[in-house]
Amino acid sequence: MGIGALLLGPPPWLFDWLAARFPGCLYRVPMQAPAVALTLDDGPDPVSTPLILSELRRHGARATFFLIAERVRGRDELARRLVAERHEIGNHFTRDRASIRLDHDRFARDLEHAHEALAPFGPVRWARPGSGWYSQAMIATMAEQGYRCALGSVYPYDAAIPSADFSIRHILRNVRPGAILVLHDGGARGRRTARVLQTILPELKRRGFRVVTLSDLIAIQETTNPARSSW
Repeated sequence: MGIGALLLGPPPWLFDWLAARFPGCLYRVPMQAPAVALTLDDGPDPVSTPLILSELRRHGARATFFLIAERVRGRDELARRLVAERHEIGNHFTRDRASIRLDHDRFARDLEHAHEALAPFGPVRWARPGSGWYSQAMIATMAEQGYRCALGSVYPYDAAIPSADFSIRHILRNVRPGAILVLHDGGARGRRTARVLQTILPELKRRGFRVVTLSDLIAIQETTNPARSSW
């Protein structure tokens, strides 16, 4: 598959192949109900996170925020606000780095230390390895610490392509029931994400989609089609 095809959007079967070939991490949730999960990496940020929260509140959307633990320090009120506004916190480890480069012990400690920083604010069920690469040993460690691994199926490469317009087109072209959307918080990326949400959230609502947390997406699947439950 060429780079151009990937930029346009990988086909849904590719994520099912990845999930089967490299098991243990959730890419999407097979379902017919018009719902998608919105996930946001790399926060919290004192400027961009409130902008994102305002857009979510304006459009009645919920999200899972994969927070970097060292960025929570001194921003306790912002982390509490996420939970108070019915969003979900996910574990994106202690700092922004490729998790797969850590040896087993360092990976386990990093996950545990991040959990200790995040758990006081509310339940933390989901983990997302830094940079998205993972091994079966990492999956086992996450499971041992009570975590489910989640990546995504609609990713507009916003960490590398600094274009809100590209992100908007990519998401609206590729969104399907059960999709997991991946965007970024923090700095200029987070401010672009707020602009992206300003456009895509009303359009998704117009198309009949609910935008929910990862845990809520699983709950919707279990309610509407328990035979296809992923967990």
